[in-house]
Amino acid sequence: MSHHTMSAREHAGDRGSRRRISGIGRVLVFVYGVLALAATGRSVFQIIDRFHEAPVAFSLSALSAVVYIVATIALVAPGRVWYRVAWVTISFELAGVLIIGALSLFAPQALGLHDIDPFGRDATVWSVFGMGYLFIPLVLPILGLFWLSRHRPDDGASADGARS
Repeated sequence: MSHHTMSAREHAGDRGSRRRISGIGRVLVFVYGVLALAATGRSVFQIIDRFHEAPVAFSLSALSAVVYIVATIALVAPGRVWYRVAWVTISFELAGVLIIGALSLFAPQALGLHDIDPFGRDATVWSVFGMGYLFIPLVLPILGLFWLSRHRPDDGASADGARS
């Protein structure tokens, strides 16, 4: 059926089910997906191989992996609820990278780190503000929040679209 023969209700439902990702949003989602995979791989290896060396740091690596996975899903999923989940998750990510980054520089022992080497065996994804990941963990949530502020869900988004 062409868009000329669709009812207004069908148009509203179509608009509400559209995903937010287009253009630069696709790049943002791709980078979040890559970080989700990288953080998951790193944390699983760290926890299995040497959890006893730095349990706080390695648990934070696992937490960052969960944050990146949820953020990736929330950026792709349609609806107001997922939009809010994206805001909360990405805001938490920014707070995490700032707090863990500062702690890793000024009080690495609080995280169970032996030094501040962002490429070291016990570093986390957010250590030294994500330096081991080319500062992408620091820049990404800022870009994500900016992008979300420019891509609010349509007012016509249905409650069903929010639950999808």
